[in-house]
Amino acid sequence: MPLEAGLLEILACPACHAPLDDRTAEETPELVCTAADCGLAYPVRDGIPVLLVDEARRPA
Repeated sequence: MPLEAGLLEILACPACHAPLDDRTAEETPELVCTAADCGLAYPVRDGIPVLLVDEARRPA
């Protein structure tokens, strides 16, 4: 379930403050940082983004 466009516009990566890419329509819903040097992927659980660096997945 994709997030509302208005919500996505105000969210940013907690680690580097870059915009987030909405990948909630994929098998593993997450928001991914768009910064090349960061790239953390934050999980979305029950439609709620978990924007905690400790919960983020490091890029592969």
